[in-house]
Amino acid sequence: MPEPGAMHHISSAVVTVVPARREAVADAIARLPETEVHHRHGSKIVVVLEGSDSDVIGGRLALISQLDGVLSATLVYEQIEPLDSLGASP
Repeated sequence: MPEPGAMHHISSAVVTVVPARREAVADAIARLPETEVHHRHGSKIVVVLEGSDSDVIGGRLALISQLDGVLSATLVYEQIEPLDSLGASP
């Protein structure tokens, strides 16, 4: 049972990469915890990140921005939900 008041953050980001490095970057991103690659095309990768708070999401986005071949990593959406409404536990 989740702790009362616990929140869960679900965010999306667009990662712009050097096109020749797109697959390697997408593979590295996919190996990160609570992170999914949802689409890749040309120099763009669309990513969904989940975590317990904004600091976790921000830290992971900062890590992504430092990967070899990444030109930018931009958060484009964040939704915050009570964890108990998702039927999950922390």
